[in-house]
Amino acid sequence: MGVFTYENDTTSTVPPAKLFKAVVHDADDIVPKVVDSIKTVEIVEGNGGPGTVKKITFIEGGQTLYVLHKIEAIDDAKFEYNYSIVGGVGISDIIEKISFEAKLVEGTNGGSVGKMTVKYHTKGDAKPIEKEVEEGKAKGDALFKAIEGYVLANPNYN
Repeated sequence: MGVFTYENDTTSTVPPAKLFKAVVHDADDIVPKVVDSIKTVEIVEGNGGPGTVKKITFIEGGQTLYVLHKIEAIDDAKFEYNYSIVGGVGISDIIEKISFEAKLVEGTNGGSVGKMTVKYHTKGDAKPIEKEVEEGKAKGDALFKAIEGYVLANPNYN
């Protein structure tokens, strides 16, 4: 198995604690409201903590598709959230899983910096397809910004 690692930082004007709550604890409710293509986020195994598997159902190209998202770790004190895509359309024939290590740190002027490390665990000596990696980065950035937008548009959100 090969492991290919990519890193990405995204800035926000929202403080880390507030953004972490939205991105980690309230995302199941927020995401279907702010991303038209995502229809549902439901727990299929577990209680919401580490080990929980969520099914995210969305529409793409006129088809109803899904990915399975497994929570690996949540650290509310350090604003860290680790999860993996373990099934569904997010996993091609050459990928075993895609792991995400996310952390929010304090940014400038009271905002945040989202630091993401993405690890593609491939089968055998296969390498991830660059186009799929770029599409994944773009979708991740868009999701982060959509949740940030929700928090900014709802000043009473806490």
